Amino acid sequence: MTLVPPTRAPADAAASASLAPALPLWQGVLHTVLVGLATWALSWQAGALTRTHVLVWLMALCAAALAVVAARRGRIASLELWMLEASALAAASGATGLWAWHLAFKPAAMAIAIIFVASNAYQSSARGQFSYKSWGFLLAALLASLAGDVFLMLQDLFIPGLVSFLLAHLAYIALFGRRVRWLAHRGALLVTVGIGAAMYAWLWQGGLPAELRAPVAVYVLVIALMAAQALGRAAQLQTEASRTVALGACIFMLSDSVLAVDRFVQPVPLALFWVLATYYAAQFCIVHGMVRHLRGQP
Repeated sequence: MTLVPPTRAPADAAASASLAPALPLWQGVLHTVLVGLATWALSWQAGALTRTHVLVWLMALCAAALAVVAARRGRIASLELWMLEASALAAASGATGLWAWHLAFKPAAMAIAIIFVASNAYQSSARGQFSYKSWGFLLAALLASLAGDVFLMLQDLFIPGLVSFLLAHLAYIALFGRRVRWLAHRGALLVTVGIGAAMYAWLWQGGLPAELRAPVAVYVLVIALMAAQALGRAAQLQTEASRTVALGACIFMLSDSVLAVDRFVQPVPLALFWVLATYYAAQFCIVHGMVRHLRGQP
């Protein structure tokens, strides 16, 4: 008797369906028009801006335009498109001193990410395929990140911001450790911890305040372990989604390094722009990859 593999159930087929169907025509037109209007406004105001500010806004508009193209091709979801556009506006407005816009768009980007994850978690629960711990860790990390964003926008709240991001990274470590071996790739562990130790030594030599040496040391170790766990997870799962998450974790290390160097060692040109651009790229990669994984996509 020949055994025939069972046909995939409808629920499983839905789980493996595209996470991001092609953007509806009206939404594509709306986003294209918005990018076009922003480009026209930039060209109209270019004479009154410095070359650096023009370059910053050009990079932000290019990022927004590429996000629209990705959404039209079904590579990212509609809410992910809004997240990327808000991220580009947050980074550019902060770097060019438009603080009213910056205060609006910086928390908006993470709020949209939280809505995106929550909506996908709800859809997964409706199909009966729901991992409370995994979705919970992801949402906890994003909520802690949003709190950290708000704290860092305010004066004299660096320590609460540091603690919030520390909690976010711990939630990410717990998430990346779900159903895989802990720190499986020893080479990745050695590299990330080594980079973290070198960065910490540089910060110490550059004038890291005594009262911040212990908390910064803990923070550096945690983010190095987060990146190592993400890389080990990607080595085990061998999926595009896991590699995207690992990329995000590594970009997180870069973002925090730029922030630390600018704050404690020496000024970095356009520091806020580079910190936020890499920070949002890291968050997007982690969110995009983890949602794909939790929805059952490779």
